[in-house]
Amino acid sequence: MKFKELNLNPNVIEAISHMGFENATPVQEMAIPQILEGNDLIACAQTGTGKTAAFILPTLDQISREHQKETSVLVIVPTRELAVQIDQQIQGFAYFTPVSSLAVYGGGDGQDWVQQKKALSMGADIIVATPGKLISHLANGYVKFDKLKHLILDEADRMLDMGFNEDIMKIISYLPKKRQSLLFSATMPSEIRILAKNILNKPFEINIGLSKPAAGVLQAAYLVYDAQKIKLVKSLINNKPELKSVLIFSATRKKVFDISIALRTKEYKVGAISSDLDQDKREDMLRSFRSKEIKVMVATDVLSRGIDIKEIDLVINFDVPGDAEDYVHRVGRTARADATGMALTLINEDDMYKFHKIEKLIETEVRKLPLPPELGEGPKWDIKFRPQQRGGFRKKSNFSKSQSKGKSSYNKPKSNKHRNFKKTNNNNNKAD
Repeated sequence: MKFKELNLNPNVIEAISHMGFENATPVQEMAIPQILEGNDLIACAQTGTGKTAAFILPTLDQISREHQKETSVLVIVPTRELAVQIDQQIQGFAYFTPVSSLAVYGGGDGQDWVQQKKALSMGADIIVATPGKLISHLANGYVKFDKLKHLILDEADRMLDMGFNEDIMKIISYLPKKRQSLLFSATMPSEIRILAKNILNKPFEINIGLSKPAAGVLQAAYLVYDAQKIKLVKSLINNKPELKSVLIFSATRKKVFDISIALRTKEYKVGAISSDLDQDKREDMLRSFRSKEIKVMVATDVLSRGIDIKEIDLVINFDVPGDAEDYVHRVGRTARADATGMALTLINEDDMYKFHKIEKLIETEVRKLPLPPELGEGPKWDIKFRPQQRGGFRKKSNFSKSQSKGKSSYNKPKSNKHRNFKKTNNNNNKAD
């Protein structure tokens, strides 16, 4: 279906045309008519299906027809990057309308706070906000949401994963009860159903492409020991001029830094993004990556959802993600908008069982590729291998090694009571 068939405001259609869009995606085709009719909506669709335009276009259409210079739309999102990106998309779609928007998020300076306070008190038409920063403004009493008509929760599953459920409900307590509420999510766990029941009124439901990587993603994996990972990544990306854009995901902020240092060469630039960077530096880094000034970006899952970076040739999971949904979002950074791309995952012994569970959820057995000969052999595929669990041992002995009179020995604990598991307490290793 073409956008001009959806009965949108001619000014919105003109902006869409200038941005190079002509045909609606399935989620847009299903959601836009329901939103225009005023229905509440719960939409489940995977990364890269066009969810953002599915809620921006119809709400923009409605407020541009009856423009009153007041805050009519509130979009709540989990991260600063997503808030900035959606605000930029709104500005593009609203170019030929009088509608204004502003992103409200933390990490800025005092001038940002002043600008946000002005927009929230004077009434920017559309506010895109992260929960924590918006609550800080609400607590000061100057936010005007009495005329709000549309509430949108984007990446709702991610917000709940990040512990924002109470914040969301607190924000909603400030909003008019008579409003249209839209909930967009990539997955539909029971927590989302409960949230939807609490805030939506007889919602129309949309389910598209749940929990499956896009068809254009070529998936493969390598079985490696940790000591082989950096060497393998270098062999995959060095002397490969056809790779213009590579995104590498790691589990922790410290690893992101270490990997980026290890990969730097004179041949190309390597960037690193985690929550340790302030907002301005993160945005500068993203701009450089989008423009291909930076060829390789190493990041935590802060970049796995919602961030639209086109033409990523290769995604590498340096660590197997925590669950199947994270895997789908990571590999979804490539092969966007019907393009093709490759996603490679590096699997060590401890992660084999976890990756097997991912394969079961996505209903795909990912091909295991042989390592380059110069790296030697990696571990054998063994889905029964389990990492050490609390209160028990894994198959492979993990006793601490001690040195005594120049000889190596292993000290086996006498009982469960005396087991000496290594504990890590390093904030730098905290997952982002």
